Amino acid sequence: MSLQCGIVGLPNVGKSTLFNAISTGKAEAANYPFCTIEPNVGVVTVPDERLEVLTGLVKPQKVLPTIIEFVDIAGLVKGASQGAGLGNKFLANIREVDAIVHVIRCFEDENVVHVEGRVDPVFDKEIIDIELQLKDLESVNKKIQKVEKAVRTGDAKAKAELQILQDYKAALEAGRSARTLAYTKEERESAIGDLQLLTVKPVLYVANVNEESMLSGNEYSEKLREAVKDENAEVVVLCAAIESQIAEIEDPEEHEMFLTEYGLKEAGLDRLIRASYSLLDLITYFTAGVKEVRAWTIRRGWKAPQAAGVIHSDFEKGFIRAEVIKIPDYQQYKTEAGVKEVGKMAVEGKEYVVQDGDVMHFRFNV
Repeated sequence: MSLQCGIVGLPNVGKSTLFNAISTGKAEAANYPFCTIEPNVGVVTVPDERLEVLTGLVKPQKVLPTIIEFVDIAGLVKGASQGAGLGNKFLANIREVDAIVHVIRCFEDENVVHVEGRVDPVFDKEIIDIELQLKDLESVNKKIQKVEKAVRTGDAKAKAELQILQDYKAALEAGRSARTLAYTKEERESAIGDLQLLTVKPVLYVANVNEESMLSGNEYSEKLREAVKDENAEVVVLCAAIESQIAEIEDPEEHEMFLTEYGLKEAGLDRLIRASYSLLDLITYFTAGVKEVRAWTIRRGWKAPQAAGVIHSDFEKGFIRAEVIKIPDYQQYKTEAGVKEVGKMAVEGKEYVVQDGDVMHFRFNV
């Protein structure tokens, strides 16, 4: 399952520095707008201590963690919805991703130009919000015109669809993003599913602070938290410049010493990657054997046959049952045989909803 988070923000907020740190791809980090024009895609592994636990127990020949993709999208500016600053191209790139990581500058530095001339995280956030909302409003208005014609012919379905579209229009005109409306998935799909709205995507905020503020945050990151408190969105505070240095350290001991020196329990990037994974409403299940221990990515709420299909479509087509072990039981009884012996291996059917952290073995027949 390949899912992407798009890294967005105004120019010179630290997007490309952050991208360089979290991925093997290298975007050009320069002190002027639009240094990143084509989106850069980086694939990173999702940190998961449970994978280490299983590796220690099973001692496999290889270990395969789960992954997530990040796309570094060039900086947006005021007027992007009307094409300013290559806006149409950038907005099209945002449309392609599944979720948005919005990087916001929360540091002072006279050597790094701010595109709006001052550091104001709330104002910066609103610039991006407004540009995305304006583009969505344009899309909704076009659809309303089309649906109104169907309503005039007496189409009942079109009438219900029009009401939903008008609600989205009202929200966008009021400066609210499409994700704030509490429609069901089915209702959203019927009315706006074909529009690929930008503001319907889930969002995570990154407060990029200076080195002195990376542990506790600062007045700018607190202003950002206050501004997004009603959005039910997470704010990750980190210093992209320091994270970039951490990411370059390959020796594990040196890496640990660096973190200790800065008072960090873990790299901020690990928190960001896990938060992004969660933002996409993803969970992980595991398969464990001598040949390999592997983490698999699925959507929260998927049933066992769907989860099996991620491994191979034949597993889903011919699904018979799933044998499920919880990691705490695996830790306690050490081996799969030990877990079976005490009756802690569950046998689940087609209606079983896979839980985050399940260790699974599928039986199928094709």
